[in-house]
Amino acid sequence: MRSDAVKKGLARAPHRSLFKAMGYTNEELQRPLIGIGHAHNEIIPGHIHLDKIVDAVKAGVRMAGGTPIAFATIGVCDGIAMSHTGMKYSLASREIIADSVEIMGQAHPFDAMVLVPNCDKVVPGMLMAMLRLNIPALMVSGGPMLTGRFQGKDVHLISVFEGVGRVKANTMTIEELNELEDAACPSCGSCAGMFTANSMNCLTEALGLALPGNGTIPAVAAARIRLAKMAGMAVMNLFHEEIRPRDIATKEAFENAMAVDMALGCSTNTVLHVPAIAWEAGVELPLATFNEVSGRVPHICSLIPGGPHSLQQLNEAGGVQAVMRELLNTESGLHQNVKTVTGHTLGENLNRATVRDREIIRSVDNPYHQQGGIAVLYGNLAPEGAVVKQSAVAPEMMCHQGPARIFDSEEEAQSAILAGRINPGDVVVIRYCGPKGGPGMPEMLSPTSAIIGMGLGKSVALITDGRFSGGTQGACVGHVSPEAADGGPIGLIREGETIVVDITGKTLHCEIDEAEMSRRRESWQPPPPKITTGYIARYARMVGSGSSGAILK
Repeated sequence: MRSDAVKKGLARAPHRSLFKAMGYTNEELQRPLIGIGHAHNEIIPGHIHLDKIVDAVKAGVRMAGGTPIAFATIGVCDGIAMSHTGMKYSLASREIIADSVEIMGQAHPFDAMVLVPNCDKVVPGMLMAMLRLNIPALMVSGGPMLTGRFQGKDVHLISVFEGVGRVKANTMTIEELNELEDAACPSCGSCAGMFTANSMNCLTEALGLALPGNGTIPAVAAARIRLAKMAGMAVMNLFHEEIRPRDIATKEAFENAMAVDMALGCSTNTVLHVPAIAWEAGVELPLATFNEVSGRVPHICSLIPGGPHSLQQLNEAGGVQAVMRELLNTESGLHQNVKTVTGHTLGENLNRATVRDREIIRSVDNPYHQQGGIAVLYGNLAPEGAVVKQSAVAPEMMCHQGPARIFDSEEEAQSAILAGRINPGDVVVIRYCGPKGGPGMPEMLSPTSAIIGMGLGKSVALITDGRFSGGTQGACVGHVSPEAADGGPIGLIREGETIVVDITGKTLHCEIDEAEMSRRRESWQPPPPKITTGYIARYARMVGSGSSGAILK
Protein backbone atom coordinates (compact mmCIF):
# COMPACT_ATOMS: atom_id res chain seq x y z
CA MET A 1 0.00 0.00 0.00
CA ARG A 2 1.14 3.56 -0.73
CA SER A 3 0.48 4.49 2.91
CA ASP A 4 3.06 1.94 4.10
CA ALA A 5 5.57 4.76 3.61
CA VAL A 6 4.25 6.35 6.82
CA LYS A 7 2.99 3.40 8.87
CA LYS A 8 4.94 0.18 8.24
CA GLY A 9 8.18 -1.07 9.76
CA LEU A 10 10.50 -0.25 12.62
CA ALA A 11 11.55 3.16 11.28
CA ARG A 12 7.93 4.29 11.11
CA ALA A 13 7.28 4.01 14.86
CA PRO A 14 7.41 7.84 15.22
CA HIS A 15 4.88 8.21 12.39
CA ARG A 16 2.53 5.69 14.01
CA SER A 17 2.89 7.52 17.28
CA LEU A 18 1.58 10.69 15.63
CA PHE A 19 -1.40 8.80 14.23
CA LYS A 20 -2.10 7.42 17.69
CA ALA A 21 -2.03 10.95 19.09
CA MET A 22 -5.20 11.49 17.05
CA GLY A 23 -6.84 8.32 18.32
CA TYR A 24 -6.12 5.96 15.40
CA THR A 25 -5.83 2.30 16.45
CA ASN A 26 -3.46 -0.33 15.10
CA GLU A 27 -6.42 -1.94 13.34
CA GLU A 28 -7.24 1.30 11.53
CA LEU A 29 -3.62 1.78 10.48
CA GLN A 30 -3.48 -1.71 9.01
CA ARG A 31 -6.28 -0.79 6.59
CA PRO A 32 -5.91 1.37 3.44
CA LEU A 33 -5.83 5.07 4.36
CA ILE A 34 -8.38 6.96 2.27
CA GLY A 35 -8.01 10.73 2.06
CA ILE A 36 -11.27 12.69 1.88
CA GLY A 37 -10.56 16.16 0.54
CA HIS A 38 -13.50 18.49 1.07
CA ALA A 39 -14.36 22.18 1.00
CA HIS A 40 -16.86 22.44 3.83
CA ASN A 41 -17.19 25.99 5.14
CA GLU A 42 -19.79 28.45 6.39
CA ILE A 43 -19.56 31.05 3.60
CA ILE A 44 -20.75 29.08 0.53
CA PRO A 45 -24.38 27.86 0.33
CA GLY A 46 -23.21 24.96 -1.80
CA HIS A 47 -20.72 23.91 0.87
CA ILE A 48 -22.51 24.57 4.18
CA HIS A 49 -23.75 20.95 4.26
CA LEU A 50 -20.61 19.20 3.00
CA ASP A 51 -19.81 18.02 6.52
CA LYS A 52 -22.86 15.71 6.19
CA ILE A 53 -21.61 14.47 2.81
CA VAL A 54 -18.15 13.82 4.27
CA ASP A 55 -19.67 11.85 7.17
CA ALA A 56 -21.54 9.69 4.66
CA VAL A 57 -18.39 9.11 2.60
CA LYS A 58 -16.57 8.09 5.77
CA ALA A 59 -19.31 5.58 6.55
CA GLY A 60 -18.99 4.09 3.09
CA VAL A 61 -15.21 3.81 3.34
CA ARG A 62 -15.47 2.08 6.72
CA MET A 63 -18.14 -0.33 5.46
CA ALA A 64 -15.79 -1.36 2.66
CA GLY A 65 -12.77 -1.87 4.90
CA GLY A 66 -10.85 1.41 4.68
CA THR A 67 -9.84 4.10 7.15
CA PRO A 68 -11.17 7.54 6.12
CA ILE A 69 -9.09 10.63 6.87
CA ALA A 70 -10.65 14.01 6.08
CA PHE A 71 -8.91 17.29 5.27
CA ALA A 72 -10.19 20.63 4.02
CA THR A 73 -9.36 23.12 1.30
CA ILE A 74 -10.57 26.62 0.44
CA GLY A 75 -13.51 27.71 -1.70
CA VAL A 76 -14.93 30.97 -3.04
CA CYS A 77 -18.64 31.73 -3.39
CA ASP A 78 -18.82 33.46 -6.76
CA GLY A 79 -22.17 35.05 -5.94
CA ILE A 80 -20.85 36.69 -2.77
CA ALA A 81 -17.56 37.57 -4.50
CA MET A 82 -19.41 39.18 -7.42
CA SER A 83 -19.04 42.86 -8.37
CA HIS A 84 -16.14 43.76 -6.08
CA THR A 85 -12.42 43.00 -5.72
CA GLY A 86 -13.22 39.50 -4.48
CA MET A 87 -14.19 38.35 -7.98
CA LYS A 88 -10.58 38.81 -9.09
CA TYR A 89 -9.70 35.93 -6.76
CA SER A 90 -12.35 33.45 -7.88
CA LEU A 91 -10.77 31.81 -10.95
CA ALA A 92 -7.36 32.13 -9.32
CA SER A 93 -8.60 30.03 -6.41
CA ARG A 94 -8.79 27.03 -8.75
CA GLU A 95 -4.99 26.76 -8.77
CA ILE A 96 -4.73 27.07 -4.98
CA ILE A 97 -7.32 24.31 -4.56
CA ALA A 98 -5.50 22.03 -7.00
CA ASP A 99 -2.15 22.72 -5.36
CA SER A 100 -3.47 22.20 -1.83
CA VAL A 101 -5.03 18.82 -2.63
CA GLU A 102 -1.85 17.77 -4.43
CA ILE A 103 0.22 18.82 -1.41
CA MET A 104 -1.97 16.90 1.03
CA GLY A 105 -1.94 13.83 -1.18
CA GLN A 106 1.83 13.82 -1.56
CA ALA A 107 2.80 14.82 1.99
CA HIS A 108 0.49 12.15 3.44
CA PRO A 109 0.58 9.23 0.99
CA PHE A 110 -3.04 8.14 0.97
CA ASP A 111 -3.87 4.89 -0.77
CA ALA A 112 -6.89 6.44 -2.47
CA MET A 113 -8.99 9.61 -2.28
CA VAL A 114 -12.58 10.83 -2.39
CA LEU A 115 -12.95 14.52 -3.23
CA VAL A 116 -16.02 16.43 -1.99
CA PRO A 117 -16.56 19.84 -3.63
CA ASN A 118 -19.65 21.54 -5.00
CA CYS A 119 -19.07 24.99 -6.43
CA ASP A 120 -17.48 26.69 -9.39
CA LYS A 121 -13.69 26.57 -9.07
CA VAL A 122 -13.59 23.87 -6.41
CA VAL A 123 -14.81 21.10 -8.71
CA PRO A 124 -12.26 21.71 -11.50
CA GLY A 125 -9.50 22.46 -8.99
CA MET A 126 -10.02 19.13 -7.25
CA LEU A 127 -10.26 17.30 -10.59
CA MET A 128 -6.95 18.82 -11.65
CA ALA A 129 -5.33 17.59 -8.44
CA MET A 130 -6.92 14.15 -8.80
CA LEU A 131 -5.33 13.74 -12.22
CA ARG A 132 -1.96 15.05 -11.04
CA LEU A 133 -1.82 12.61 -8.15
CA ASN A 134 -3.28 9.75 -10.22
CA ILE A 135 -4.05 7.49 -7.29
CA PRO A 136 -7.40 5.63 -7.15
CA ALA A 137 -9.97 8.39 -6.64
CA LEU A 138 -13.44 9.66 -7.41
CA MET A 139 -15.57 12.71 -6.73
CA VAL A 140 -18.92 13.13 -4.99
CA SER A 141 -20.36 16.63 -4.91
CA GLY A 142 -22.85 18.33 -2.61
CA GLY A 143 -25.65 18.59 -5.17
CA PRO A 144 -27.81 21.41 -6.56
CA MET A 145 -30.01 23.82 -4.62
CA LEU A 146 -33.77 23.65 -5.06
CA THR A 147 -35.45 26.41 -7.05
CA GLY A 148 -37.52 28.95 -5.12
CA ARG A 149 -41.06 30.16 -5.81
CA PHE A 150 -42.08 33.80 -6.21
CA GLN A 151 -45.36 35.12 -7.60
CA GLY A 152 -46.22 31.67 -8.93
CA LYS A 153 -42.94 31.18 -10.83
CA ASP A 154 -39.69 29.28 -10.26
CA VAL A 155 -36.88 31.63 -9.22
CA HIS A 156 -33.20 31.36 -8.40
CA LEU A 157 -30.17 33.52 -7.63
CA ILE A 158 -30.03 35.02 -11.13
CA SER A 159 -33.63 36.18 -10.69
CA VAL A 160 -32.36 38.44 -7.90
CA PHE A 161 -29.49 39.83 -10.00
CA GLU A 162 -31.95 40.56 -12.79
CA GLY A 163 -34.34 42.04 -10.22
CA VAL A 164 -31.85 44.87 -9.59
CA GLY A 165 -32.17 45.89 -13.24
CA ARG A 166 -35.96 45.53 -13.08
CA VAL A 167 -36.12 47.93 -10.14
CA LYS A 168 -34.01 50.42 -12.10
CA ALA A 169 -36.35 49.97 -15.08
CA ASN A 170 -39.40 50.51 -12.82
CA THR A 171 -40.85 47.08 -13.63
CA MET A 172 -40.40 45.82 -10.06
CA THR A 173 -40.77 47.56 -6.72
CA ILE A 174 -38.11 47.48 -4.03
CA GLU A 175 -40.61 45.68 -1.80
CA GLU A 176 -41.03 42.94 -4.42
CA LEU A 177 -37.25 42.65 -4.74
CA ASN A 178 -36.98 42.20 -0.97
CA GLU A 179 -39.57 39.41 -1.15
CA LEU A 180 -37.74 37.80 -4.08
CA GLU A 181 -34.45 38.02 -2.17
CA ASP A 182 -35.99 35.91 0.61
CA ALA A 183 -37.47 33.32 -1.76
CA ALA A 184 -34.85 32.78 -4.46
CA CYS A 185 -32.39 30.51 -2.63
CA PRO A 186 -34.55 28.18 -0.50
CA SER A 187 -31.98 25.52 0.44
CA CYS A 188 -28.32 24.64 0.61
CA GLY A 189 -26.63 23.41 -2.55
CA SER A 190 -24.97 24.79 -5.67
CA CYS A 191 -27.15 27.55 -7.16
CA ALA A 192 -30.20 26.17 -8.98
CA GLY A 193 -29.76 26.03 -12.74
CA MET A 194 -27.18 24.91 -15.28
CA PHE A 195 -24.68 27.41 -13.94
CA THR A 196 -20.95 26.66 -13.68
CA ALA A 197 -21.03 24.55 -10.51
CA ASN A 198 -23.78 22.26 -11.72
CA SER A 199 -22.26 22.18 -15.20
CA MET A 200 -18.98 20.92 -13.79
CA ASN A 201 -20.69 18.40 -11.50
CA CYS A 202 -22.61 17.01 -14.49
CA LEU A 203 -19.47 16.88 -16.63
CA THR A 204 -17.57 15.06 -13.86
CA GLU A 205 -20.26 12.38 -14.02
CA ALA A 206 -20.09 12.32 -17.83
CA LEU A 207 -16.31 12.03 -17.69
CA GLY A 208 -16.68 8.89 -15.58
CA LEU A 209 -14.98 10.26 -12.45
CA ALA A 210 -18.19 10.41 -10.37
CA LEU A 211 -21.03 7.96 -9.81
CA PRO A 212 -24.32 8.24 -11.74
CA GLY A 213 -26.50 10.92 -10.14
CA ASN A 214 -23.62 13.12 -9.03
CA GLY A 215 -24.62 16.04 -11.23
CA THR A 216 -28.35 16.20 -10.53
CA ILE A 217 -29.48 14.65 -7.21
CA PRO A 218 -30.60 17.64 -5.06
CA ALA A 219 -28.44 18.65 -2.12
CA VAL A 220 -31.28 18.13 0.37
CA ALA A 221 -32.29 14.69 -0.90
CA ALA A 222 -31.63 11.55 1.12
CA ALA A 223 -30.42 10.06 -2.17
CA ARG A 224 -27.45 12.46 -1.99
CA ILE A 225 -26.39 10.96 1.34
CA ARG A 226 -26.78 7.47 -0.08
CA LEU A 227 -24.69 8.48 -3.09
CA ALA A 228 -21.92 9.70 -0.77
CA LYS A 229 -21.93 6.37 1.09
CA MET A 230 -21.74 4.53 -2.23
CA ALA A 231 -18.82 6.77 -3.24
CA GLY A 232 -16.98 5.73 -0.09
CA MET A 233 -17.51 2.09 -0.97
CA ALA A 234 -16.70 2.60 -4.66
CA VAL A 235 -13.29 4.11 -3.92
CA MET A 236 -12.33 0.92 -2.11
CA ASN A 237 -13.15 -1.04 -5.24
CA LEU A 238 -11.00 1.34 -7.29
CA PHE A 239 -8.19 0.78 -4.80
CA HIS A 240 -8.40 -3.01 -4.96
CA GLU A 241 -8.74 -3.03 -8.77
CA GLU A 242 -5.94 -0.44 -9.11
CA ILE A 243 -8.08 1.79 -11.36
CA ARG A 244 -6.65 5.29 -11.49
CA PRO A 245 -8.11 8.60 -12.73
CA ARG A 246 -5.98 8.70 -15.88
CA ASP A 247 -7.25 5.23 -16.78
CA ILE A 248 -10.71 6.80 -16.89
CA ALA A 249 -10.08 10.38 -18.09
CA THR A 250 -8.89 9.52 -21.59
CA LYS A 251 -9.32 11.62 -24.73
CA GLU A 252 -12.43 9.58 -25.54
CA ALA A 253 -13.88 10.28 -22.09
CA PHE A 254 -13.28 14.02 -22.52
CA GLU A 255 -15.04 13.87 -25.90
CA ASN A 256 -18.00 12.24 -24.15
CA ALA A 257 -18.04 14.99 -21.53
CA MET A 258 -17.93 17.69 -24.21
CA ALA A 259 -20.87 16.03 -25.96
CA VAL A 260 -22.87 16.18 -22.72
CA ASP A 261 -21.77 19.82 -22.32
CA MET A 262 -23.36 20.63 -25.68
CA ALA A 263 -26.51 18.60 -25.05
CA LEU A 264 -27.17 20.26 -21.69
CA GLY A 265 -26.24 23.82 -22.65
CA CYS A 266 -23.65 24.16 -19.90
CA SER A 267 -21.85 27.28 -18.67
CA THR A 268 -19.23 28.94 -20.89
CA ASN A 269 -16.83 28.44 -17.98
CA THR A 270 -16.58 24.77 -18.97
CA VAL A 271 -14.49 25.99 -21.91
CA LEU A 272 -11.95 27.24 -19.34
CA HIS A 273 -12.06 24.28 -17.00
CA VAL A 274 -12.33 21.24 -19.27
CA PRO A 275 -9.09 22.02 -21.20
CA ALA A 276 -7.28 22.74 -17.91
CA ILE A 277 -8.43 19.40 -16.45
CA ALA A 278 -7.51 17.61 -19.68
CA TRP A 279 -4.05 19.18 -19.60
CA GLU A 280 -3.44 17.57 -16.20
CA ALA A 281 -4.46 14.23 -17.75
CA GLY A 282 -2.04 14.71 -20.64
CA VAL A 283 -4.91 15.22 -23.11
CA GLU A 284 -4.85 18.16 -25.51
CA LEU A 285 -8.21 19.84 -26.20
CA PRO A 286 -7.80 22.84 -28.55
CA LEU A 287 -10.53 25.47 -28.31
CA ALA A 288 -11.73 24.66 -31.83
CA THR A 289 -12.71 21.17 -30.60
CA PHE A 290 -15.75 22.69 -28.90
CA ASN A 291 -17.12 23.87 -32.26
CA GLU A 292 -16.49 20.45 -33.77
CA VAL A 293 -18.46 18.74 -31.00
CA SER A 294 -21.18 21.41 -31.05
CA GLY A 295 -21.65 20.85 -34.76
CA ARG A 296 -22.55 17.19 -34.30
CA VAL A 297 -24.32 17.16 -30.91
CA PRO A 298 -27.73 18.85 -30.63
CA HIS A 299 -28.96 20.82 -27.63
CA ILE A 300 -31.64 18.58 -26.09
CA CYS A 301 -32.16 20.06 -22.58
CA SER A 302 -33.46 23.60 -21.99
CA LEU A 303 -32.30 24.37 -18.47
CA ILE A 304 -32.22 27.48 -16.30
CA PRO A 305 -31.05 30.19 -17.08
CA GLY A 306 -31.54 29.77 -20.84
CA GLY A 307 -34.69 27.65 -20.48
CA PRO A 308 -37.45 26.79 -18.02
CA HIS A 309 -36.30 23.50 -16.50
CA SER A 310 -34.42 22.95 -13.23
CA LEU A 311 -31.73 20.48 -12.19
CA GLN A 312 -34.33 18.77 -10.02
CA GLN A 313 -36.51 18.21 -13.09
CA LEU A 314 -33.50 16.93 -15.04
CA ASN A 315 -32.81 14.49 -12.20
CA GLU A 316 -36.42 13.27 -12.25
CA ALA A 317 -36.17 12.82 -16.04
CA GLY A 318 -33.20 10.45 -15.65
CA GLY A 319 -30.29 12.83 -15.15
CA VAL A 320 -26.96 12.85 -16.96
CA GLN A 321 -27.07 9.10 -17.60
CA ALA A 322 -30.36 9.46 -19.50
CA VAL A 323 -28.93 12.34 -21.53
CA MET A 324 -25.96 10.15 -22.46
CA ARG A 325 -28.27 7.28 -23.33
CA GLU A 326 -30.11 9.59 -25.75
CA LEU A 327 -26.81 10.77 -27.27
CA LEU A 328 -26.11 7.20 -28.34
CA ASN A 329 -28.67 7.97 -31.06
CA THR A 330 -26.56 10.75 -32.60
CA GLU A 331 -24.60 9.99 -35.74
CA SER A 332 -21.28 9.94 -33.90
CA GLY A 333 -22.69 8.43 -30.68
CA LEU A 334 -20.47 8.22 -27.59
CA HIS A 335 -17.38 6.21 -26.74
CA GLN A 336 -19.03 3.38 -24.79
CA ASN A 337 -15.95 1.32 -23.90
CA VAL A 338 -14.38 3.93 -21.62
CA LYS A 339 -13.95 3.00 -17.96
CA THR A 340 -15.88 4.70 -15.15
CA VAL A 341 -15.59 4.77 -11.36
CA THR A 342 -18.51 2.34 -11.11
CA GLY A 343 -16.07 -0.36 -12.19
CA HIS A 344 -18.11 -0.81 -15.38
CA THR A 345 -17.75 0.72 -18.81
CA LEU A 346 -19.93 3.63 -19.84
CA GLY A 347 -21.92 1.36 -22.15
CA GLU A 348 -22.66 -1.02 -19.28
CA ASN A 349 -23.79 1.89 -17.10
CA LEU A 350 -26.08 3.25 -19.82
CA ASN A 351 -27.87 -0.07 -20.19
CA ARG A 352 -29.62 0.87 -16.94
CA ALA A 353 -30.49 4.44 -17.99
CA THR A 354 -33.87 5.57 -19.34
CA VAL A 355 -35.37 8.91 -20.36
CA ARG A 356 -38.45 9.45 -18.18
CA ASP A 357 -39.64 12.81 -19.53
CA ARG A 358 -39.33 13.71 -23.21
CA GLU A 359 -39.96 17.41 -22.59
CA ILE A 360 -37.02 17.70 -20.19
CA ILE A 361 -34.72 15.46 -22.25
CA ARG A 362 -35.76 15.69 -25.87
CA SER A 363 -34.98 13.20 -28.60
CA VAL A 364 -31.95 14.02 -30.74
CA ASP A 365 -34.44 14.05 -33.63
CA ASN A 366 -36.46 16.80 -31.91
CA PRO A 367 -33.87 19.00 -30.15
CA TYR A 368 -34.26 22.50 -28.79
CA HIS A 369 -31.41 23.51 -31.12
CA GLN A 370 -29.69 21.56 -33.88
CA GLN A 371 -26.26 22.60 -32.57
CA GLY A 372 -24.82 22.26 -29.08
CA GLY A 373 -25.05 24.87 -26.35
CA ILE A 374 -21.64 26.53 -26.80
CA ALA A 375 -20.05 28.25 -29.80
CA VAL A 376 -16.50 29.54 -30.29
CA LEU A 377 -16.20 32.69 -32.41
CA TYR A 378 -13.15 33.86 -34.34
CA GLY A 379 -12.30 37.06 -36.21
CA ASN A 380 -10.19 40.18 -36.08
CA LEU A 381 -11.44 40.84 -32.53
CA ALA A 382 -10.71 37.30 -31.36
CA PRO A 383 -7.86 35.70 -33.31
CA GLU A 384 -7.50 33.02 -30.62
CA GLY A 385 -11.24 32.68 -30.09
CA ALA A 386 -14.14 33.85 -27.91
CA VAL A 387 -16.97 31.90 -26.32
CA VAL A 388 -20.75 32.31 -26.17
CA LYS A 389 -23.54 30.17 -24.72
CA GLN A 390 -25.55 30.15 -27.93
CA SER A 391 -28.38 28.09 -26.45
CA ALA A 392 -29.24 31.06 -24.19
CA VAL A 393 -29.29 33.67 -26.99
CA ALA A 394 -32.56 34.99 -28.42
CA PRO A 395 -32.97 34.15 -32.16
CA GLU A 396 -32.95 37.83 -33.14
CA MET A 397 -29.52 38.30 -31.48
CA MET A 398 -27.75 35.42 -33.23
CA CYS A 399 -26.40 38.01 -35.66
CA HIS A 400 -26.07 41.57 -34.37
CA GLN A 401 -24.08 44.61 -35.29
CA GLY A 402 -23.86 47.94 -33.59
CA PRO A 403 -21.62 50.68 -32.21
CA ALA A 404 -19.03 49.79 -29.60
CA ARG A 405 -19.66 51.23 -26.13
CA ILE A 406 -16.27 50.78 -24.51
CA PHE A 407 -15.49 50.39 -20.81
CA ASP A 408 -12.19 49.48 -19.22
CA SER A 409 -13.80 47.94 -16.13
CA GLU A 410 -16.94 46.09 -15.13
CA GLU A 411 -17.83 48.83 -12.66
CA GLU A 412 -17.89 51.52 -15.37
CA ALA A 413 -20.10 49.36 -17.58
CA GLN A 414 -22.50 48.51 -14.76
CA SER A 415 -22.92 52.16 -13.86
CA ALA A 416 -23.66 53.08 -17.48
CA ILE A 417 -26.23 50.29 -17.87
CA LEU A 418 -28.09 51.11 -14.65
CA ALA A 419 -28.01 54.83 -15.49
CA GLY A 420 -29.80 54.16 -18.79
CA ARG A 421 -26.86 55.22 -20.97
CA ILE A 422 -26.88 52.01 -23.05
CA ASN A 423 -29.22 52.08 -26.04
CA PRO A 424 -30.88 49.33 -28.07
CA GLY A 425 -28.47 48.18 -30.78
CA ASP A 426 -25.29 48.92 -28.79
CA VAL A 427 -22.44 46.47 -28.29
CA VAL A 428 -21.07 46.85 -24.76
CA VAL A 429 -17.32 46.14 -24.62
CA ILE A 430 -15.75 45.42 -21.23
CA ARG A 431 -11.99 44.99 -21.53
CA TYR A 432 -8.84 44.69 -19.42
CA CYS A 433 -10.69 41.99 -17.49
CA GLY A 434 -8.86 38.87 -18.74
CA PRO A 435 -6.70 36.48 -16.70
CA LYS A 436 -3.83 39.00 -16.58
CA GLY A 437 -5.72 42.26 -16.93
CA GLY A 438 -8.54 41.59 -14.46
CA PRO A 439 -6.53 40.16 -12.93
CA GLY A 440 -8.24 36.81 -12.46
CA MET A 441 -10.74 37.05 -15.36
CA PRO A 442 -13.72 38.22 -13.25
CA GLU A 443 -17.26 37.14 -14.08
CA MET A 444 -19.66 39.70 -15.51
CA LEU A 445 -22.95 38.55 -13.98
CA SER A 446 -23.98 41.98 -12.71
CA PRO A 447 -23.86 43.84 -16.06
CA THR A 448 -25.31 40.92 -18.04
CA SER A 449 -28.15 40.54 -15.54
CA ALA A 450 -28.73 44.30 -15.57
CA ILE A 451 -29.06 44.22 -19.37
CA ILE A 452 -31.71 41.49 -19.09
CA GLY A 453 -33.46 43.16 -16.16
CA MET A 454 -33.70 46.49 -18.00
CA GLY A 455 -35.31 44.86 -21.01
CA LEU A 456 -32.29 45.10 -23.34
CA GLY A 457 -31.57 41.37 -23.65
CA LYS A 458 -32.94 41.21 -27.21
CA SER A 459 -31.30 44.38 -28.49
CA VAL A 460 -27.86 44.75 -26.83
CA ALA A 461 -24.79 42.50 -27.14
CA LEU A 462 -21.85 42.40 -24.75
CA ILE A 463 -18.28 41.26 -25.41
CA THR A 464 -15.44 40.96 -22.91
CA ASP A 465 -12.02 39.42 -22.36
CA GLY A 466 -13.38 38.51 -18.93
CA ARG A 467 -15.84 35.70 -18.44
CA PHE A 468 -19.44 35.11 -17.44
CA SER A 469 -21.29 33.35 -14.71
CA GLY A 470 -23.10 30.22 -15.79
CA GLY A 471 -26.19 32.27 -14.97
CA THR A 472 -25.58 34.68 -17.84
CA GLN A 473 -27.97 34.65 -20.79
CA GLY A 474 -28.21 36.73 -23.94
CA ALA A 475 -25.72 37.67 -26.68
CA CYS A 476 -22.79 37.79 -24.28
CA VAL A 477 -19.42 36.81 -25.74
CA GLY A 478 -16.57 36.20 -23.29
CA HIS A 479 -13.00 34.89 -23.13
CA VAL A 480 -12.05 37.18 -26.05
CA SER A 481 -8.44 36.21 -26.73
CA PRO A 482 -5.79 37.53 -26.79
CA GLU A 483 -6.94 39.74 -23.93
CA ALA A 484 -6.50 43.50 -23.90
CA ALA A 485 -3.71 43.38 -21.32
CA ASP A 486 -1.72 41.19 -23.74
CA GLY A 487 -2.19 43.63 -26.61
CA GLY A 488 -5.22 41.85 -28.02
CA PRO A 489 -7.42 43.64 -30.59
CA ILE A 490 -10.21 44.17 -28.04
CA GLY A 491 -7.89 46.70 -26.40
CA LEU A 492 -7.34 48.60 -29.68
CA ILE A 493 -10.89 49.37 -30.80
CA ARG A 494 -12.52 52.74 -30.14
CA GLU A 495 -15.88 54.09 -29.03
CA GLY A 496 -18.51 54.00 -31.77
CA GLU A 497 -16.76 51.64 -34.17
CA THR A 498 -19.05 49.00 -35.62
CA ILE A 499 -18.81 45.50 -34.16
CA VAL A 500 -20.44 42.49 -35.81
CA VAL A 501 -21.33 39.54 -33.56
CA ASP A 502 -22.30 36.67 -35.87
CA ILE A 503 -22.94 33.64 -33.66
CA THR A 504 -24.43 31.63 -36.51
CA GLY A 505 -21.35 32.27 -38.65
CA LYS A 506 -18.98 31.83 -35.64
CA THR A 507 -17.34 35.25 -36.17
CA LEU A 508 -16.56 38.32 -34.05
CA HIS A 509 -15.43 41.27 -36.11
CA CYS A 510 -14.77 45.01 -35.87
CA GLU A 511 -15.15 47.01 -39.08
CA ILE A 512 -11.67 48.53 -39.20
CA ASP A 513 -8.97 47.45 -41.63
CA GLU A 514 -5.89 45.50 -40.62
CA ALA A 515 -3.52 48.37 -41.49
CA GLU A 516 -5.26 50.64 -38.99
CA MET A 517 -5.26 47.85 -36.41
CA SER A 518 -1.51 47.40 -36.93
CA ARG A 519 -0.86 51.14 -36.48
CA ARG A 520 -2.75 51.12 -33.20
CA ARG A 521 -0.92 48.01 -32.05
CA GLU A 522 2.47 49.68 -32.61
CA SER A 523 1.58 52.58 -30.34
CA TRP A 524 -0.20 50.51 -27.68
CA GLN A 525 1.35 50.35 -24.21
CA PRO A 526 0.31 47.87 -21.52
CA PRO A 527 -1.46 49.49 -18.58
CA PRO A 528 0.05 49.24 -15.10
CA PRO A 529 -1.13 46.21 -13.12
CA LYS A 530 -4.24 46.80 -11.03
CA ILE A 531 -2.90 44.77 -8.10
CA THR A 532 0.84 44.67 -7.38
CA THR A 533 1.16 42.58 -4.22
CA GLY A 534 0.08 39.21 -2.91
CA TYR A 535 -1.14 36.04 -4.59
CA ILE A 536 -3.22 37.64 -7.32
CA ALA A 537 -0.23 39.72 -8.49
CA ARG A 538 1.83 36.53 -8.80
CA TYR A 539 -1.09 34.86 -10.58
CA ALA A 540 -1.29 37.68 -13.14
CA ARG A 541 2.40 37.25 -13.96
CA MET A 542 2.10 33.47 -14.40
CA VAL A 543 -1.30 32.87 -15.98
CA GLY A 544 -1.79 31.94 -19.63
CA SER A 545 -4.50 32.82 -22.12
CA GLY A 546 -8.16 32.15 -21.49
CA SER A 547 -8.21 30.38 -24.87
CA SER A 548 -6.13 27.56 -23.38
CA GLY A 549 -7.86 27.31 -20.02
CA ALA A 550 -6.02 30.07 -18.08
CA ILE A 551 -3.40 27.53 -17.02
CA LEU A 552 -0.48 28.75 -14.93
CA LYS A 553 2.82 28.72 -16.79
